Amino acid sequence: MSRILTYREALREGLDEELARDPNVVLMGEEVAQYNGAYKVTEGLWNKWGDKRIVDTPISEAGFIGMGIGASMLGVRPVMELMFWSFHSVAFDQLVSNAACVRYMSGGLCNCPIVVRGPANGGTGVGATHSHIPEGMFAAFPGLKVCVPATPADAKGLIKAAIRDNDPVYFMENTLLYGTTGEVPDVADGDHVVPLGVADVKREGSDISLIAHGRSVIHSLAAAEILQSEHGINAEVLDLRSIRPLDVDAILKTVRKTNRVVLVDESKPFGGVSAMVAMLIQEQAFDYLDAPIKRVCSIDAPAIYSPHIEHEQLPNPRRIVEKVLGMR
Repeated sequence: MSRILTYREALREGLDEELARDPNVVLMGEEVAQYNGAYKVTEGLWNKWGDKRIVDTPISEAGFIGMGIGASMLGVRPVMELMFWSFHSVAFDQLVSNAACVRYMSGGLCNCPIVVRGPANGGTGVGATHSHIPEGMFAAFPGLKVCVPATPADAKGLIKAAIRDNDPVYFMENTLLYGTTGEVPDVADGDHVVPLGVADVKREGSDISLIAHGRSVIHSLAAAEILQSEHGINAEVLDLRSIRPLDVDAILKTVRKTNRVVLVDESKPFGGVSAMVAMLIQEQAFDYLDAPIKRVCSIDAPAIYSPHIEHEQLPNPRRIVEKVLGMR
């Protein structure tokens, strides 16, 4: 059995279930309590769980992220909300030098089971300083895990897995997905947890593989329908779901199946997630390729404020379809 939930509702349900399951789980961040969260993901949780489990913090990412890391080293399992992942830069030392390294530098004596979550996307007309997409950057640091769910079911399942993980997990959402709906397994049917590091084939296909994560998965599915209906091309869509750990086996399997691949990635092209995936395919599946690997990324410039131009700066179904047709 399943229910139709929004992405926002699925995240909230996952958080609520983990608060009930483990008394060490706490939610912290700007406006997560009485205000119900800047994006209403935590709506109702403060009323249910109170001040000690849902904690409003000052507007100081460096301060409250550092506090959460320290708390996680002492047995708390904090879930920290960033109002925008673009604000990571003011807490960069805490996020990278502290959280990522403490387990290694303590010889495994100290875990850091912290989740940092919030929006990481462009496309909302909020300008360059509020539109960073940093999953590839954080995935480059050993010791960190990075998730980017595309659907409500994956949002719920991955947030639950992230909270239970003993390493820091950076959970990146998309504000444009919060209101989207999808089927989510019923609570009565058991604990819905999506393991970290396991990709998912969202659409079976035989002619070309579209490999994506986050909102780019939704664009890839839309592009696949256009390719099928208008051009007779049967595209497979692979959703990475987590960037680190990365499901290399699933990537190689789909490439060996279709022999052609387009990587769809909202990150900028220079050193982005798709650049890493392309290198893995080049190294481990080159002999299976019938055409060069292609990418559809955000155009390499700071996020454009104008909504119409920003739409074209980001991946969209039209750009994906044109890239696929250009491979013929």
